[in-house]
Amino acid sequence: MKEQTLRNCELLIENRDAVKSVFPWDSGLLHLACAGIFTGKGKTADGAVLVNCKNLLKKRCGLFSNFRGVARSPIASMLAAGEDDPERTLENGLLAYRLLKRDFLASAYLPLAAMILAQTAQPSRYEAIALRTRTIYGRLKKEHPLLTSGEDSAFCALMALSQKTDDGMIEDAEQCYRALKPNFFSSNAVQSLSHVLALCDGLPAAKCEKTMELFEKLKAAGHKYGTDYELPTLGVLAMSGGALDEIVQEIAEIDDWLSRQKGFGLLGGVPRKQRLMYAGIVAQRDYVKDEAMQAAAVNGTVSLLVAQQAAMCAAVAASSAAAANASSSN
Repeated sequence: MKEQTLRNCELLIENRDAVKSVFPWDSGLLHLACAGIFTGKGKTADGAVLVNCKNLLKKRCGLFSNFRGVARSPIASMLAAGEDDPERTLENGLLAYRLLKRDFLASAYLPLAAMILAQTAQPSRYEAIALRTRTIYGRLKKEHPLLTSGEDSAFCALMALSQKTDDGMIEDAEQCYRALKPNFFSSNAVQSLSHVLALCDGLPAAKCEKTMELFEKLKAAGHKYGTDYELPTLGVLAMSGGALDEIVQEIAEIDDWLSRQKGFGLLGGVPRKQRLMYAGIVAQRDYVKDEAMQAAAVNGTVSLLVAQQAAMCAAVAASSAAAANASSSN
């Protein structure tokens, strides 16, 4: 394993433990989802800053606010991992949320989308982005009325950040969906993957072919990738521009290393397919570079970074949903 990759792996574990110390009653999957937020930015979680962000949510959001529901710890982590002042970022997130909530039912997904907007776009753009989000959602709902639901609002908000046209993205997503659906059982997962691929540059057929090639190479290497909400991350890796054999080797090395860490092995709280997904998220650090954000003129790179946010949002939202289901069954 490369030295930098090992450091990224150790950072994921360090961040998980830091999050767990601040949110001890959250599930292991939520701890890992929050750790992924910090690790994806190459940052070390500061327990004191995280506590401050937790208290900030308590101060600024009512008890029944979705910002303090199952998505509380991921939102606090997004605030703590951000570059800007957490209080200002939260204010912007609440503003974006109010605009998005005009057209969408309240859910655990919408605050995540609002926070990503707060960290990505200027407040002056929120109104236009919210309107475009509604338009994209309505068109997707028309294409897939039974599949498209509240969880897709986050993807639509991220698609609304794209410089691509609505027609181009929706047609791209539909072509990807039709090409990929025969390969996977979950229609919802394929739709999420198709949304991520639509954010990336390239012809739909080529993007799907490369994604499936990566999936099959991982399977042949004994690391079968998950076929539920793990798929969006697979799409980001496939579109990263790295050599697929190299990506497979790196994911396998990370997965093997994680399997020997506390909380990840046979008796750990993280299932193997989720562990492999986070191995993929760690691997992204080597292929989707933060510095690329400075090269805004390189549309493909910027699109990939937005797609990376979408994939992480899917992982966080799914972890939040799993935590909510576990809580309701107790």
